[in-house]
Amino acid sequence: MTLKSYKGLFVFLSVIAVFFLAFTQSSCKVRYGFQDAKSIPDSLQYVKINPMTNSASYVNPRLAPELTDRLIQKVMRQTKLQLTRGDDAQWVIDSKITSYSFSTSGVSNQQVNSNRLNVGVNIIIRDNKTQKVIGKYDVSTPFDYAGTLSLQQAEQGLLDQMLRDIPDALFNRIFSNW
Repeated sequence: MTLKSYKGLFVFLSVIAVFFLAFTQSSCKVRYGFQDAKSIPDSLQYVKINPMTNSASYVNPRLAPELTDRLIQKVMRQTKLQLTRGDDAQWVIDSKITSYSFSTSGVSNQQVNSNRLNVGVNIIIRDNKTQKVIGKYDVSTPFDYAGTLSLQQAEQGLLDQMLRDIPDALFNRIFSNW
């Protein structure tokens, strides 16, 4: 092969690489893109998010109010919806922590080396005009932590992650139909 044919092959492979990258990048945007605008009806403008309650057998007193605040912040930042506290809401979202349980998730050399905290939340979405339930969902989120930590240490260490991950899971379940 001559130098000219190597240059031609290089140009051809470069063009193929550019098309490949362009195709994969655009498909990622479609596949992983945020699509809340498509899943929220255009007629929906006002939503009311009631304070989260806690009916789990073990109650972390900080969790329900902070999760409510984080969910409200997420809805306000990532949707066109307006939050209301009045009766003008078209949707009313009620949620409660239904489970807050600990289990062993890993054992080695006959010692616990990791534990898991599972937090379960039940969500009910109601059409405020008809009082009909639009959706009812259970969302469970696991959090792993070192087996050497006490329950209080684990809760303190996992709080930021819980306040990030649980509202994300709730938001996705409510608005993205995941």
